[in-house]
Amino acid sequence: MSICRRYPRLWPGALLAALALTVTTVGQASAADVNNARNAGFESGLSDWTCSAGSGTAVSSPVHAGTAALKGTPAGQDNARCSQTVRVKPGSTYTLGAWVRGGYAYLGVSGTGTTDVSTWTPDSSSWKQLSTTFRTGSSTTSVTVYTHGWYGQAAYYADDVSVFGPDGGGGTDPGPTVPAAPGGLNVSGTSSSSVSLAWNTVSGATGYTVYRDGTKVTAVSGTSATVTGLASSTSYSFQVAATNAAGESPKSAAVTGRTNAPTGPGPALPKHAVTGYWQNFDNGATVQRLADVQSQYDIIAVAFADATSTPGAVTFNLDSAGLGGYTVDQFKADIRAKQAAGKKVIVSVGGERGTVAVNDAASAANFANSVHSLMQTYGFDGVDIDLENGLNATYMTQALRSLSAKAGSSLIITMAPQTIDMQSTSNSYFQTALNIKDILTVVNMQYYNSGSMLGCDGKVYSQGSVDFLTALACIHLEGGLAPSQVGLGLPASTRGAGSGYVSPSVVNNALDCLAKGTGCGSFKPPRTYPGLRGAMTWSTNWDATAGNAWSNAVGPHVHGLP
Repeated sequence: MSICRRYPRLWPGALLAALALTVTTVGQASAADVNNARNAGFESGLSDWTCSAGSGTAVSSPVHAGTAALKGTPAGQDNARCSQTVRVKPGSTYTLGAWVRGGYAYLGVSGTGTTDVSTWTPDSSSWKQLSTTFRTGSSTTSVTVYTHGWYGQAAYYADDVSVFGPDGGGGTDPGPTVPAAPGGLNVSGTSSSSVSLAWNTVSGATGYTVYRDGTKVTAVSGTSATVTGLASSTSYSFQVAATNAAGESPKSAAVTGRTNAPTGPGPALPKHAVTGYWQNFDNGATVQRLADVQSQYDIIAVAFADATSTPGAVTFNLDSAGLGGYTVDQFKADIRAKQAAGKKVIVSVGGERGTVAVNDAASAANFANSVHSLMQTYGFDGVDIDLENGLNATYMTQALRSLSAKAGSSLIITMAPQTIDMQSTSNSYFQTALNIKDILTVVNMQYYNSGSMLGCDGKVYSQGSVDFLTALACIHLEGGLAPSQVGLGLPASTRGAGSGYVSPSVVNNALDCLAKGTGCGSFKPPRTYPGLRGAMTWSTNWDATAGNAWSNAVGPHVHGLP
């Protein structure tokens, strides 16, 4: 969280413009469709494929299915384009698909005789399915299907390319069949707000859909999932179906999972919550004691914990002198009073100047142990991760899970990444959030001090507008986080950040757009998210300096969301 001005790296405009492509949802093949692509899984090397400048090769690992996949390596001015001419039927609709991973990957088709289309995904450490549809012109009998990477980016991998539609007469690969229903579904774990499930692998499946009480709640590529956002002490029925390009299997036999009873002191966090950072220092904003923090704030993040000489470990030093003689005993008493009023008080680790590094097992253990010690000493309800100089997803996940095991299910975990940290699920911050989804409270991304960024529709948006807030929040909401785990982080006044301040009315319009589908700008989210957690601000002190204008406007609006 910024305590003075900072400016993250801006994306090159040319790259952003090139990335602004249309992404469409995966379609299903009909019974009469065939895959018109040949050597679609690269089992015969590069037969039927042509790659630019020798940039493509068939590899045995990693593969999505079978024994081979395409590896395309961009170099210099070559983007590793590999293409195939595919015979098609005039005046027909086709679904183009492929599985990709590695660096930036694109999939497209040209020569359709109508509108040529393409889609893309940022770098990914696991296989992702790209899919789009196109229609051929009245005299079109062949099209060019292609994949490519991006200049200066890592190699990409592609596998199981498909052009499903009417038989174009050019020879086909056999299409998939609908997979069988999964077996062995069982409840592998529970908490007061989540149920973890596991099941057996189904041959030919490329993904799985999880249903709760007959309603689809998530889709995964592996054979386990954790369903979050559940009520405590409540029983739910779960089923799983296997999916591939041919369709979805029958649902599995149902199992029942019951969430645990709530534990820990104090009332639960409200459905819609406002988070505010309290400054443990004097930087020109109104100096506050915790007791002075406006009542609209449900989560108060104490900024900041301090690094120690022990890797990964943190401590907390109250700035008594800078806060007008505020004592540790008064601070602890104020924490207890806020908790008695239904608020959560957590300690924030990081900030613009934070130097805490958790990059191995030892530092992860040190982090968990030291934060837990601070919780016991001061009564903090949890921790906020605001590491603005990067984090290691593997070991931060390990640290937070260890802390959760020590603190129990009442632990509050929040995160405040920068915009660049949440553009893709392959980014370390996003990976960490997804890794701890079952114990994560909320991610309040900082929608300020930012350059222009991509929205979930692939278009570029500049900070300071409703569209910037909603289009970027859509990435998190559609990328795997529950609506209750997504909040909008904005400065409380123009003095609270170097750039990106918007009036409270803009914040409220963005909240309404996401939760209710009203108040939107030009960007319209693909669905509404009535469970959206709320909003965050830097800081309660700057809010007080401006007469609490931010919390007085945004607080009641958040608490009044559906």
